[in-house]
Amino acid sequence: MRAISGLWRWRGNPLCRPTDLAEAWLAFAALLLILVAAPVAGRVAGGAAQDALQRSVRAQHETRHTVTATVVRALDRSLLDADPETSSGRDLRTRVLADWTAPDGTAHRGTVLASLRDPEQGERFAIWTDRHGLLVARPLDSATASTHAVLAGVGAALLTGAVVEAGRRLVVWRMVRRRYARWDQAWDRAGPDWGRTGTGS
Repeated sequence: MRAISGLWRWRGNPLCRPTDLAEAWLAFAALLLILVAAPVAGRVAGGAAQDALQRSVRAQHETRHTVTATVVRALDRSLLDADPETSSGRDLRTRVLADWTAPDGTAHRGTVLASLRDPEQGERFAIWTDRHGLLVARPLDSATASTHAVLAGVGAALLTGAVVEAGRRLVVWRMVRRRYARWDQAWDRAGPDWGRTGTGS
C-alpha cells in the first residue's frame, strides 16, 4: 500500500525527482514480486517436502515393525523421551531388561525403555524393531509429515519475501548513496563561491 500511495503522491508533482519515482516503482515491483513469488515458492517447497516426507513415512512403515517384548527385570526409572516423534511429550519410562523375538524369528535380549509404571517379570509391552530385531524409533506418521511439509512451505514463502525485501532495501540504499555523492559533488563545485556578495551576477 505504501508503494501505491507513493506512486500516487508523486504523480504530476513538480518536485518529484527521477530517483523518487524510481524508488516508488521499485517498492511497487517488490510488493508485486512478494505477492506472486512468495506463495509460489512456498507451494513448491511445501509440495517437495510433502513428497519426500511421505516417501520416508512409507519406507519407515515397511522396514519398522512392532513386536512384543517381555520384561526380564526392571533396571531403573527415569523421566525420558525415547521417541521425539511422539505427540505425548515426556513420559515416565522405566529401563528394563527384556526379551523379544524379531520379525525374522531371531531371539534378542537387551535394555529398553518401557512405558510401564511398575514393571514385573513376565510383563509384556510393545517395542519397535527393524527386520532383524534391532531397536528403532517409532515410524513417522503421515499427519506429522504433513505438518512438517506445511512448515517448510511457510518458511520458504517467508524467506522469499525477506530476500525480495532485502534486495529492495539494498537497491534503495545504493540509490541514496549515489544521490548523496552527487550532492557532495555539487556542493564542492559551489563551495568556493558560496556566501560571496555578487556571486553569479
